[in-house]
Amino acid sequence: MIWHTRYTLDDLNLSRGLRDDHINKHLGIVFTEIGNDYVKATMPVDHRTVQPFGLLHGGASCVLSETLGSVAAWMCIDPEKQRAVGIEINANHLRPVTKGLVTGICKPVHIGRTMHVWNTEIFTEEDKMNCASRLTVAIRDL
Repeated sequence: MIWHTRYTLDDLNLSRGLRDDHINKHLGIVFTEIGNDYVKATMPVDHRTVQPFGLLHGGASCVLSETLGSVAAWMCIDPEKQRAVGIEINANHLRPVTKGLVTGICKPVHIGRTMHVWNTEIFTEEDKMNCASRLTVAIRDL
Protein backbone atom coordinates (compact mmCIF):
# COMPACT_ATOMS: atom_id res chain seq x y z
CA MET A 1 0.00 0.00 0.00
CA ILE A 2 1.36 3.42 -0.97
CA TRP A 3 -0.91 5.49 1.27
CA HIS A 4 0.45 7.26 4.35
CA THR A 5 -2.76 6.53 6.29
CA ARG A 6 -5.63 4.11 5.69
CA TYR A 7 -8.37 6.33 4.34
CA THR A 8 -11.98 5.32 3.76
CA LEU A 9 -14.36 6.37 1.01
CA ASP A 10 -16.24 8.40 3.63
CA ASP A 11 -13.00 10.27 4.40
CA LEU A 12 -12.65 11.20 0.72
CA ASN A 13 -16.31 11.87 -0.08
CA LEU A 14 -17.14 13.80 3.08
CA SER A 15 -13.89 15.82 2.98
CA ARG A 16 -13.45 15.46 6.73
CA GLY A 17 -11.62 18.42 8.15
CA LEU A 18 -11.74 20.22 4.81
CA ARG A 19 -14.20 22.58 3.13
CA ASP A 20 -17.75 21.30 2.77
CA ASP A 21 -18.53 23.28 -0.38
CA HIS A 22 -16.15 22.57 -3.26
CA ILE A 23 -16.00 21.69 -6.95
CA ASN A 24 -16.30 17.92 -6.37
CA LYS A 25 -19.76 18.41 -4.91
CA HIS A 26 -20.77 20.90 -7.61
CA LEU A 27 -19.84 18.44 -10.38
CA GLY A 28 -21.10 15.30 -8.62
CA ILE A 29 -17.69 13.64 -8.29
CA VAL A 30 -17.86 10.62 -5.97
CA PHE A 31 -14.93 8.46 -4.86
CA THR A 32 -15.87 4.82 -5.35
CA GLU A 33 -12.79 2.71 -4.64
CA ILE A 34 -9.42 2.85 -2.90
CA GLY A 35 -6.92 0.16 -3.91
CA ASN A 36 -3.39 -0.50 -2.71
CA ASP A 37 -1.98 1.79 -5.42
CA TYR A 38 -4.96 3.46 -7.09
CA VAL A 39 -8.08 5.48 -6.42
CA LYS A 40 -11.31 5.63 -8.47
CA ALA A 41 -14.08 8.18 -8.75
CA THR A 42 -17.13 8.76 -10.94
CA MET A 43 -18.59 11.91 -12.43
CA PRO A 44 -21.95 12.30 -14.17
CA VAL A 45 -22.22 13.54 -17.71
CA ASP A 46 -25.08 16.00 -17.25
CA HIS A 47 -25.95 19.71 -17.34
CA ARG A 48 -23.07 20.44 -14.90
CA THR A 49 -20.34 18.77 -16.95
CA VAL A 50 -21.20 19.20 -20.64
CA GLN A 51 -20.28 22.00 -23.00
CA PRO A 52 -22.94 23.87 -25.06
CA PHE A 53 -23.00 21.14 -27.74
CA GLY A 54 -23.94 18.46 -25.20
CA LEU A 55 -20.56 16.71 -25.04
CA LEU A 56 -18.58 16.10 -21.86
CA HIS A 57 -16.50 19.24 -21.38
CA GLY A 58 -12.75 18.66 -21.54
CA GLY A 59 -12.35 20.92 -18.54
CA ALA A 60 -14.67 18.71 -16.50
CA SER A 61 -12.49 15.70 -17.39
CA CYS A 62 -9.48 17.70 -16.20
CA VAL A 63 -11.28 18.49 -12.93
CA LEU A 64 -11.91 14.78 -12.39
CA SER A 65 -8.27 13.98 -13.17
CA GLU A 66 -6.89 16.74 -10.94
CA THR A 67 -9.25 15.75 -8.14
CA LEU A 68 -8.08 12.13 -8.30
CA GLY A 69 -4.37 12.98 -8.61
CA SER A 70 -4.37 15.67 -5.93
CA VAL A 71 -6.27 13.50 -3.47
CA ALA A 72 -4.03 10.51 -4.23
CA ALA A 73 -0.94 12.65 -3.59
CA TRP A 74 -2.50 13.94 -0.34
CA MET A 75 -3.14 10.33 0.71
CA CYS A 76 0.60 9.61 0.31
CA ILE A 77 1.86 12.42 2.55
CA ASP A 78 1.52 13.45 6.18
CA PRO A 79 -0.99 16.32 5.88
CA GLU A 80 0.16 17.68 9.25
CA LYS A 81 3.59 18.34 7.72
CA GLN A 82 3.06 18.76 3.98
CA ARG A 83 0.71 20.00 1.26
CA ALA A 84 0.15 18.56 -2.22
CA VAL A 85 -0.47 21.15 -4.94
CA GLY A 86 -1.17 20.43 -8.61
CA ILE A 87 1.26 22.32 -10.87
CA GLU A 88 0.67 20.90 -14.36
CA ILE A 89 -2.03 18.85 -16.06
CA ASN A 90 -2.48 17.57 -19.58
CA ALA A 91 -5.30 15.57 -21.08
CA ASN A 92 -6.00 13.80 -24.34
CA HIS A 93 -9.73 13.69 -25.07
CA LEU A 94 -10.14 10.49 -27.07
CA ARG A 95 -13.89 10.18 -27.72
CA PRO A 96 -17.05 12.17 -27.09
CA VAL A 97 -19.39 11.30 -24.22
CA THR A 98 -22.96 12.60 -24.10
CA LYS A 99 -24.59 10.80 -21.16
CA GLY A 100 -24.11 8.48 -18.20
CA LEU A 101 -21.25 8.30 -15.75
CA VAL A 102 -17.54 8.41 -16.45
CA THR A 103 -15.08 6.66 -14.13
CA GLY A 104 -11.54 7.85 -13.50
CA ILE A 105 -8.81 5.48 -12.33
CA CYS A 106 -5.69 7.19 -10.99
CA LYS A 107 -2.32 5.47 -10.47
CA PRO A 108 1.15 6.82 -9.69
CA VAL A 109 3.91 7.21 -12.24
CA HIS A 110 6.34 8.69 -9.68
CA ILE A 111 6.03 9.33 -5.95
CA GLY A 112 9.00 11.40 -4.85
CA ARG A 113 9.83 13.53 -1.83
CA THR A 114 9.00 16.85 -3.55
CA MET A 115 7.10 15.82 -6.67
CA HIS A 116 4.50 13.26 -7.71
CA VAL A 117 3.24 12.36 -11.17
CA TRP A 118 -0.19 10.68 -11.49
CA ASN A 119 -1.90 9.10 -14.52
CA THR A 120 -5.67 9.09 -14.76
CA GLU A 121 -7.60 7.15 -17.36
CA ILE A 122 -11.28 8.02 -17.69
CA PHE A 123 -13.76 5.47 -19.06
CA THR A 124 -17.37 5.53 -20.24
CA GLU A 125 -20.01 3.16 -18.87
CA GLU A 126 -19.26 1.00 -21.92
CA ASP A 127 -15.66 0.69 -20.63
CA LYS A 128 -14.22 2.75 -23.48
CA MET A 129 -11.44 5.17 -22.59
CA ASN A 130 -12.48 8.72 -23.36
CA CYS A 131 -9.63 10.62 -21.71
CA ALA A 132 -6.01 10.00 -20.71
CA SER A 133 -4.51 12.56 -18.36
CA ARG A 134 -1.31 13.18 -16.41
CA LEU A 135 -0.97 15.45 -13.37
CA THR A 136 2.23 16.73 -11.78
CA VAL A 137 1.92 17.60 -8.08
CA ALA A 138 4.39 19.58 -5.98
CA ILE A 139 4.86 18.40 -2.40
CA ARG A 140 5.61 21.31 -0.08
CA ASP A 141 6.49 21.35 3.60
CA LEU A 142 4.27 23.46 5.82
